Amino acid sequence: MSDAPDASGLAPSLDDLAALAEAAFAALPDDFRKMTGDVIFRVDDFAAKEVLDELGIEDAFELTGLYQGVDIGRRTLFDPSPQPSMIFLYRRPILDEWVDRGDVTLAELVSHVLVHEIGHHFGLSDDDIDAIEGIEAQPPLGASAVG
Repeated sequence: MSDAPDASGLAPSLDDLAALAEAAFAALPDDFRKMTGDVIFRVDDFAAKEVLDELGIEDAFELTGLYQGVDIGRRTLFDPSPQPSMIFLYRRPILDEWVDRGDVTLAELVSHVLVHEIGHHFGLSDDDIDAIEGIEAQPPLGASAVG
């Protein structure tokens, strides 16, 4: 899939974004991918209203991705089995940011949001992730939150 609407002029679909996320994940170093463990990836158009309310977000377009679960740094052997960790990517907010920015490809933006949420899976804060990516002085790529 390219970084432009298809010949029909339609925006990339949920399946298109899922394919970009799969490609971004496959491009990560093997050791990094292995460390993510059993995390589940899901692409939806928007976050559920309950999620937005819980996070205090009024505009669904402000949330491009979300990590839900217990980060691997806080898990212990004595904890009951947690629900599987999930990383959500939200298609419509990602597409809007991609169009608004105009300075990144859709694949780059999807990769950024995915890696950002994987960072939360590892227990990193937004500031930690931004520092690792070296983007403290740049406008943020996508808004995300830890659930």
